[in-house]
Amino acid sequence: MATISGVWTSPERKSGRSVGHERRRAIAGEGFEGCAHANPPRREVLFASADHLRSVDVEPGAVRENMTVEGMDVQQWPIGQRVRVGKDAVFEITMVCDPCHRMDELRDGLRAELDGKRGMLARVVEDGEVAVGDELELL
Repeated sequence: MATISGVWTSPERKSGRSVGHERRRAIAGEGFEGCAHANPPRREVLFASADHLRSVDVEPGAVRENMTVEGMDVQQWPIGQRVRVGKDAVFEITMVCDPCHRMDELRDGLRAELDGKRGMLARVVEDGEVAVGDELELL
């Protein structure tokens, strides 16, 4: 069973910071409430696998993901895959998130280490609250 182990937002664009939350509302056409990093419609939220973050020795939230997923490899999700998180929130995978130069600002060489591991971008299809510990279901 896959679960959400971290919920994150960025307080402002290009801040390089992520703020952890116990829960956050996902809003269709926007992303997570209060997240300045969203770029609708294809880049509203970013899912990242906890295992991939551990494999490159990076703390959850550091790569500016919105949801850290425990127990599932998000890189295996195809474009168009729908994902329910919690009771109501539904997301649709829109694209692979390729690591950008900002990853090297965290640690020199991290961009290359994250190749194929940064995560999957999605849009919010149905509004809902997402919380740490929520189960994740592929639809």
